[in-house]
Amino acid sequence: WPSVWRGWKGHCPSCGKGPMLKGYLKVRDTCPVCAEELHHHRADDAPPYFVILIVGHVIVPLVLTLEVALRPPLWMHIALWTPITLALAMLLLPRIKGAIVGLQWALRMHGFSDSSAADRLAAAGEPAAETKQ
Repeated sequence: WPSVWRGWKGHCPSCGKGPMLKGYLKVRDTCPVCAEELHHHRADDAPPYFVILIVGHVIVPLVLTLEVALRPPLWMHIALWTPITLALAMLLLPRIKGAIVGLQWALRMHGFSDSSAADRLAAAGEPAAETKQ
């Protein structure tokens, strides 16, 4: 869970200090702080799927509640819910992508492996810890 939380905050899932994203959604090839390789990620369509799922489950009950309570005209619904929906989706998308990359890193999915950490330690002249298989 710590790596998922680090990804949610936009930080490297390994060290938690370096930025994971460059720009809005582009994942860096490596962490500038710990040199963890991040280019292996395969978030693909999962972040937009989860954003749609979350935003839909938040917005639709609010729309229905407002409609039943006040019955505002259609233009008011459009003027109110369009910017709220877009803002919520844009806010969640990079965070969910970071969390998914953090989860992939924690589970060693799609090329993230312990060997890359061992290679970095060996290059730094530090002994690598034995890993159980």
